[in-house]
Amino acid sequence: MSRIGKLPVVIPAGVTITVDSGDVVVKGPKGELTQFITPAVEVKVEDGQVTVHPKDESKVARSQHGLMRALINNMVIGVTKGYEKRLEVNGVGFRVSSSNNELEMALGFSHPVKYKAPEGVTVTNEKMIIVVSGINKQQVGQVAAEIRALKKPEPYKGKGIKYVDEQILRKAGKTGK
Repeated sequence: MSRIGKLPVVIPAGVTITVDSGDVVVKGPKGELTQFITPAVEVKVEDGQVTVHPKDESKVARSQHGLMRALINNMVIGVTKGYEKRLEVNGVGFRVSSSNNELEMALGFSHPVKYKAPEGVTVTNEKMIIVVSGINKQQVGQVAAEIRALKKPEPYKGKGIKYVDEQILRKAGKTGK
């Protein structure tokens, strides 16, 4: 049995979780999230906590047991605290500005790069730090990855967009005579 799946998800104050017709709906102070339940597991809400149980001992049920528990836990954290990813822009002449949930970046190309964030995710900047925040963990991570992919950090000088806590492995350049 999954070690993660065995743990119950505690429902904090101000959060309501309902299970109906194959969906889990989590409502909290920051918003509402919905996740479908895989047919191989069973989700129950009782005594202020959510428990997930596999319906049988098949490989599919055991693998999705921990997954469903982790997804529900991420939804509870999202509607209470929210998620945030921070990206750092390094490079001479690189600039970032944001307005109306849209980034405009000068990344060394012949034209400015514009990125419009999807609904449910907010994108702001603090000088050369881009802050991506929202309640859906998967969506926040996806948006951060898409922004990073616009100009990945290069290994010689470290120019580009990287996560704040990311370490760039640097390569030695050419050596003179």
